[in-house]
Amino acid sequence: MAIERSPLEALADALKGHPQRRSIERSVVRLLEIARNSSDPDEWRLITGALADIRDGLDVFAPHRQTRKVTVFGSARTEPSEAAYPLAEELAHEAARLGFEVMTGAGGGVMEAANRGAGCESSIGLNVDLPFEQHANRYVNACDGRLLHFRYFFTRKLFFLRESDALVVMPGGFGTFDELFEALTLIQTGRTPPIPVVLLAPEGDSFWSDWLVTIERTLRERGLISPEDTALFKRASSAAEALEQISRFYRVFHAVQFAEEKLELLLHCPLPAATLTELNRRFGALVDEGNISQGESSDRHGILRPCLRFHLDRRKVGLLYQLIDVLNGLPLEVPPSIEQPGQRVCTPPPAP
Repeated sequence: MAIERSPLEALADALKGHPQRRSIERSVVRLLEIARNSSDPDEWRLITGALADIRDGLDVFAPHRQTRKVTVFGSARTEPSEAAYPLAEELAHEAARLGFEVMTGAGGGVMEAANRGAGCESSIGLNVDLPFEQHANRYVNACDGRLLHFRYFFTRKLFFLRESDALVVMPGGFGTFDELFEALTLIQTGRTPPIPVVLLAPEGDSFWSDWLVTIERTLRERGLISPEDTALFKRASSAAEALEQISRFYRVFHAVQFAEEKLELLLHCPLPAATLTELNRRFGALVDEGNISQGESSDRHGILRPCLRFHLDRRKVGLLYQLIDVLNGLPLEVPPSIEQPGQRVCTPPPAP
């Protein structure tokens, strides 16, 4: 009769030769440290629920690593008769056509419209258990393997920001503003790499212009945010304008990574020497030591790319966005075959 092995014995076998063995062992040690000090069932319910959320999220997103994703935030209360509903549907449909996948909170209103526009082939829904309003909409509920049910808001937010390559925020209430300010906070503090944030409202709707007036009067004029922090987001009044801003963000810029304490801006093409000199002149305040240099670096997929390398003053992320905007506006020839808007992993075409 076979003796059933314990989970710890199975874990020991799974760790043999595992490339992340040290990290896994440190995680197990932390769990043991918590176990020594806590027997509270609520505390362990939190821990096991959060770990289950993370496990489920990693499983769902694993097959989608090579595709850029646009997250659409907005009110669950938006009716199909309101202008924001068809706008969200059009935005998602066009994003899918460009090769992006579309993520939403899986609820009604703006979220339903976006999942409807993207279709099952391009939709991902991140639902959260709530006593009202947040039942998964029918357009993502029917999509096999593309709907996640989170137990906690904080794990849901983790995956929204971890997996998003762009955010489009449409008019909404407390939940929408919670998601917007969470994103801006993590971007501003450097905890999330730079991604385009687009505030989208229908033509003639003053929702975001009114909000921006409040931000400038109550935050910027009082010195509670830096003047350049408003560069963290753009505004749009049509689906085409929003998607043009998202695609433009990745025209010359590809991604950010850190290497030996320096930030590397990975690019799709090298810069002329004169352009690098001009960037050092204009963006010297962005560097807290040395200057901006040019070189090459391998991205996370092992692809060698041109890059700009410098010590970032982490209080100047708004200025970093301005630099990225300038780079994307340079009159450089970027072969379309190198980078499609919805691709995260891009390789040059094979030699003839």
